[in-house]
Amino acid sequence: MTTPETPSTLLRKRLAGMAIFTVILMVTLPQLFSCESDTGGNPETLTQAELPAIDREQLLGDIEFLSSDALAGRFPGTEGSRLAQEHIIARFTALGVETVGDDFRHSFSHINPRNNTEFPEAVNVIGLIPGTENPERFIAVTAHYDHLGMHDGEIFNGADDNASGVGGLLAAARHFTENPPAHSLLLLALDVEEQGLGGAAYFVENPAVPLDQIVMNLNMDMISHNFEDRLVAAGTFHYPFLRPFIEEATAASPLEIIFSFDNPDAPQDWTFSSDHGPFHAAGIPFIYFGVEDHEHYHTPTDTFENINPDFYVTAVRTIINVLDHLDQNLSDIEALHEGALLE
Repeated sequence: MTTPETPSTLLRKRLAGMAIFTVILMVTLPQLFSCESDTGGNPETLTQAELPAIDREQLLGDIEFLSSDALAGRFPGTEGSRLAQEHIIARFTALGVETVGDDFRHSFSHINPRNNTEFPEAVNVIGLIPGTENPERFIAVTAHYDHLGMHDGEIFNGADDNASGVGGLLAAARHFTENPPAHSLLLLALDVEEQGLGGAAYFVENPAVPLDQIVMNLNMDMISHNFEDRLVAAGTFHYPFLRPFIEEATAASPLEIIFSFDNPDAPQDWTFSSDHGPFHAAGIPFIYFGVEDHEHYHTPTDTFENINPDFYVTAVRTIINVLDHLDQNLSDIEALHEGALLE
């Protein structure tokens, strides 16, 4: 981000009396009261079981690798950045995600508007999951993979910011390759976000698909570090017609969804703080999922060891459920947006 499962309870009874009753109960109780789901072997509450199952081990493995010292903070144009790209591409390829054009890599140059630093070898990694019913309408799913690199010999690993969002992007890629969406999903792992939202701005100015076919943007940036079960969903101040869809899709989540940080009266206005900003500037509705700033933000202590794994897994499952709900209702969302523009 740029600056400005608890177990189900099984009913158990010790029964005395006739052996036949005991046998019957031993057979029937597990069938009646067992409640398990596929979350990498971890039990869940019934509420969480209503959210999509994901591979917990893979998700945590992705964020741990992307924020490891081996990638040295994923600064644009460095070996660490290249390793991050290769990891994302390998996961896309294994899942059967398609390219847009000849390659997942889309290279560009960028100049940081704040200090005129040039990045001649920036790379967006773009994948496509075609829609089964209306493939010409798209949801752009974004997460930046770059971070701050090294300063004064210290690595800024960027676990929460934003290896977490990329892990969520990869989990969404797996879910929707196994459960194909009705509309097409553009999976955008973006570069130079920390240097002025460069990857998103370049994509909007040079879209890989016609911009007028992108109905909305869902952005993930900093979704792993919270210990109060609070997840922010920003964007409904600008696009209030989206809020009912988000509320419906998050009703099963144990997280508290905070609709804020997207207007001048909020504690902070994140409207242009991450990669959703250029989409919003182009008139494309967005929802941005993130957490509130914390002590590790933009410091060398933003490491894998300091995230909250349980929160992270639940946040990703919640966001994937939102994305699925948005896909199911995208025609209505597009109509509501068009109606709002006419008012």
